[in-house]
Amino acid sequence: MNFVKKYWFSAILLVFVFVIFAFPNVKTSIRDAFFPIAAVESALKLDDTDYDIALKGMNVPDANLKDFKGKKTVFLNFWGTWCAPCRTEWPSIQELYDAKKGKVDFVLIAVQDEEAAVKKFLQENNYSVPVYIAQSPLSKNLLPSVFPTTYLLDIDGRILLKETSTRNWNSETANEFIDNVQR
Repeated sequence: MNFVKKYWFSAILLVFVFVIFAFPNVKTSIRDAFFPIAAVESALKLDDTDYDIALKGMNVPDANLKDFKGKKTVFLNFWGTWCAPCRTEWPSIQELYDAKKGKVDFVLIAVQDEEAAVKKFLQENNYSVPVYIAQSPLSKNLLPSVFPTTYLLDIDGRILLKETSTRNWNSETANEFIDNVQR
């Protein structure tokens, strides 16, 4: 019994560390709760050539990504109708868009997709988030290697956040992050 009293803190700490490594979603939850703000100082800054992407609008007028630089924070998402994880995060993106559409520019780029399939997906689900198909090559700094890939860009073109998996974009943590980077 004396042993338990003496080492109870070490035992709890050991169990905590085990849970973090044994259950990755616990680790993600802890990271999101305690470290929501990216290290802006070391963020990669995109240049004008990275932003020069002609975009064909699916539910909005055609544009160029460079049209969004220097105005607001940009929520940039690469996805496809063929990508199950991409479709999973769409409801939370729509909710975030509904909450932040005047404060953040949303640019969702469908990749390796047919225009008809994208338009059908948007109509069937009543999504109004601005969606485009890229008409020119993506730079290596933005080219996704997995889907979905989401970037949060500040007005100067710095990548504040890069997420390469499905996420609840309307979570309290995501909203606080976006609110903090806009200040």
